[in-house]
Amino acid sequence: MFELRLLCPEERVEPLSEALDALDALSVSVEDADALTEHERPLFGEPGMPAPQPGWQRSRISALFSTRAAADEAARLLPLQDFFTGCSVAGVNALPDQDWVRLTQSQFSPVEITPDFWIVPSWHEPPREARTSIRLDPGLAFGTGTHPTTRMCLRWVARRAQGAALGRVLDYGCGSGILAIGAAKFGATDIDAVDIDTAAVEATLANADANAVALRAGLPDQAQGLYQTVLANILATPLKVLAPLLCAHVAADGWLVLAGILERQAQELREAYAPWLALDVADSEDGWILMTARR
Repeated sequence: MFELRLLCPEERVEPLSEALDALDALSVSVEDADALTEHERPLFGEPGMPAPQPGWQRSRISALFSTRAAADEAARLLPLQDFFTGCSVAGVNALPDQDWVRLTQSQFSPVEITPDFWIVPSWHEPPREARTSIRLDPGLAFGTGTHPTTRMCLRWVARRAQGAALGRVLDYGCGSGILAIGAAKFGATDIDAVDIDTAAVEATLANADANAVALRAGLPDQAQGLYQTVLANILATPLKVLAPLLCAHVAADGWLVLAGILERQAQELREAYAPWLALDVADSEDGWILMTARR
């Protein structure tokens, strides 16, 4: 296996990636060339939506080829193209044979939610300080604990459970089921997790089984009646549309917890929910906010 490394500005990433694909690259990956420096720029987008910018100001592109000749040919041909302006070839090097599954797994480490509550991939041991942990591997459904919106929801669950019972819980738009599982880990025993995506429902059931917790997972019509805790980590636009439905599920003295909201969208959400509940910002991280309301 041989790796061709390129440096390019944001606007050249797409044409270069397409050209590498045409040159039979086995894979093409793009990283922030300024990662781990003061110039690093996060590109978190809303769950399920594109990132707020198409790429970083300076990107590092890595293309894998099966032979040295193919990698060298790509390194020779690309600089001759008009779209290569502002780009450079950083080099071609041979990659040693590796256990690629293990290498991929090494990129996912335990995620701290609170000092004693962690999300732990199955191939890691829980950190010594973890009193509570969720076993969860990256998969097709959204929600692995790495996104700020997921972490904020789980922090709220953990802190709320320290002072009071979570009661009956609804996780609306459950994705991987991580919020429902988190609620179960903190004592909730009557939990509905619902999603419009059947793959998310299947992932939730599998993840609940892996964590030895009991919950019900299904399509949205499974959500019935009133809940003491209603969690919804989805997009700001559907959250506005769902306002009457979600509020109708919040029991007296119950809590509504919403995420997937950018800081600039706070007032939109307040106005959308004002006929039913008064939302406040309860947490913020990396430009994202958690909004809550109590009936």
